[in-house]
Amino acid sequence: MSDDFSALVEAFKKVGVSRAYGPPLQIAGEELIPVALVSFGFGGGGDGGNAAGGGGGGFVLPVGVYGRNASGRVAFQPNTVVVLAMVLPVVAVAGVSIRGALRALRA
Repeated sequence: MSDDFSALVEAFKKVGVSRAYGPPLQIAGEELIPVALVSFGFGGGGDGGNAAGGGGGGFVLPVGVYGRNASGRVAFQPNTVVVLAMVLPVVAVAGVSIRGALRALRA
């Protein structure tokens, strides 16, 4: 099992930045570089005997592209839908926290 895990670790050492920034694309005469949030993880374990197991998973969120803006400078252009989906949990937690603080102050 450790040989398999070592091979997996070696394979994923090369993933990092190459998955977060895609190759430049030419779209409508404009060069764009896609940017993504990439996360993955693996785990495993056993009881010291014959029972052992493991697993892993990951996700990729396309957060936007780098391209030239109207003035010709390189700028990040976010994917609005994904950015809103990433911010929504933060806003929800802040709202619940504020509500709890206000209820505590009134009590």
